Parts: sequence; structure tokens; C-alpha cells
Amino acid sequence: MESVMPVKETRIPAQPFKDKGFCLSYHKHMVRARILEERLIKMMRSGDGYFWIGGPGEEAFSVALGLQTRKGEGPAYDYLHLHYRSNSVVLTMGAPMIDFVRQMKNTVNDPFSGGRNFVSHIGKRDWNIMPVTSTIETQYAVAPGTAMAQRRNRLNKKDFGVTVVVGGDAGTAEGDFASSLIWASRPDFELPMLLIVTNNKFGISTPAETQHGEKYIADRARAFGIPAQVVDGNNPEKVWSALETAFDTIRSTGKPYFLELMVSRLNGHSSSSGALRVNGELCCIETFEKKLLKSQWITEEELEAIRAEAYAEAQAAHEQVKNEVYPEGHTFQDHTFAGGVRGGIPGRDF
Repeated sequence: MESVMPVKETRIPAQPFKDKGFCLSYHKHMVRARILEERLIKMMRSGDGYFWIGGPGEEAFSVALGLQTRKGEGPAYDYLHLHYRSNSVVLTMGAPMIDFVRQMKNTVNDPFSGGRNFVSHIGKRDWNIMPVTSTIETQYAVAPGTAMAQRRNRLNKKDFGVTVVVGGDAGTAEGDFASSLIWASRPDFELPMLLIVTNNKFGISTPAETQHGEKYIADRARAFGIPAQVVDGNNPEKVWSALETAFDTIRSTGKPYFLELMVSRLNGHSSSSGALRVNGELCCIETFEKKLLKSQWITEEELEAIRAEAYAEAQAAHEQVKNEVYPEGHTFQDHTFAGGVRGGIPGRDF
């Protein structure tokens, strides 16, 4: 039996962060995302996975993006060009927790890659989620393609589907990032793109201040005439507002927008650096919980119950996946090309 906890659609009121129900739902999404990452780290350490990389500390942003994205297939909907810290975006959109556990274990039931890729390498055609790659920042060079399709195929004269591309601060040193700024901002052919950089101030182990001559990465977008904001990525309300402004602007104008989100990196870069909790990093969940407690919208006992529920969901998913099989060796070329003799299994999106 599938260990899947049904996730209710989050109702979005006119003033979301003045609404108790919305805030509690938002908090639950954040907690589920964090518990998932903790489970994946535990799997890596126990031999149920080979490598971990993820986004603990980015939940305030990721949940907001997951809730505001127009989910569907084709250019009328939003395209997501994510990177390997984006599990919580897709989890918030409605993907079951077990999907990510299966990819960590590399079982044949991994819905993103059939057990052929490692964790956080998501791809989902029916939600316009382009396959995440291991190569740094290449998503920025690919994203203009879907934005061009959206420019040509507007749903109506007042509303654009948006291409969203997300990457980290260190990757902006790659030429793909500059190419994306150029293609997004060409006069009279601007693209409906939301370019996002999550800035955790480190590139693996290299401090950002030793690499960046500009004060903010957003300044580089402004040089191309792209409106840009620098946002506290640990504050759910500020992130929500910034994303809402960006989406509204792009949908109405068809022109690009840039967000630089200052976020935390709670467990280091990846399992290559141990995935241990980093001292001194601000936790967006803890700060949000303090606000909820102060407003008397939740109690300590209720917080514990939410964490316990998410933990039980992750535990059940792990127990189920332990008994699932790996892909057979003779299938190693399957899903390499779209269509054809070895083009994939009908009905499966890899």
C-alpha cells in the first residue's frame, strides 16, 4: 500500500499572512519539506542512498514558489527550470514524499528518472518541470527556449505563462547566466521570464565575498534593464510578496523580472561536506514558528504534533521503498531518447 499522505490544496486569501488557516498550512508545508530532507540525509548515511544534496533552509522561498506557480502542461502554464535544492517546491505542488525517497534509493519506481539519477534531480512533464541537471547553471541557458514558446503562445492578450528559472549564487559566474540575461531582455523581444538566484553566500566552500565584485547579483540584472529585487529569503511574507509582484508583472507585460533571495544553507553544500547542521545559520521555520506562537495561532504541543506527523510520513515512505527493486542492468539505455525502440515506457515520464 502506498505510504502517501494526501495534501489538501492550500486556499490563498487576499491577505494571506493575516489569515490563520493559510499561515498554518504554509507552516505545515515547510515542516514536511524539512523532514523530507532530514530523512534523505539519514538514508545517505545508512547506505540507502549514495549522495545527498538539497535545500534545508530554503523552505520559506520554496513553499511560496510551489504555491504561486500555475501548474499544468504546455505554454499556457508556468515552466520550472529548477536546480538540485528544489525538492520542497515540487513537494508543495503536490508530489508525494515517497517520490523523492524512491529517487534517493534509486529504485525502479522513481517517477523522475526510473532510478537512473540521484536525489533532487526532478523532472515532471505534466507540470512543466524541466529535468534538473547536475551541471551548474545550465538551466539558465535552456530557460529562454520555453519563454520564447510562451511569448508566441499567449493564453490571451492579457496573460502570459511564465518561465521560472532558479539557481544559486556561485553558479552566476557561469556564462549561461549572462546568456539568460541577454536573451530575456532583448528590445522588442523581451521574454516572460522570472529569473531567481538563491544566495546562500557560499559556492561549495568558497565564500561569496571573495568572488563577487558587485554588491548584489541583482545589480547585474538591472544593467540589462530588468526590474530586480533583493529579498530576505528567510521571511515567508516578504518572499510571498516579492514573488506575487514578480508573477503579476510578468503575466501582464510579458517582460522579465529578477529576484535575489538571501537564504540559509543549514546542512552545508551536500554530503560531500558531511551534511552536518551549520552553526549560526538562521532557520526560517524556527523564526516563523515564533511568530505563530506569539500570535497564539498555534501551541508548542501542536507544533510537535505536526513534526511527528511529517516524520511518520517520511518513515513510512522509507520503510516501503526499502523493499523496492533497482532497475535491471539491461535497461541502462532506456529513456535515453524520446520515442524510438529504446525511447521509454509508455505512460511513464522520465
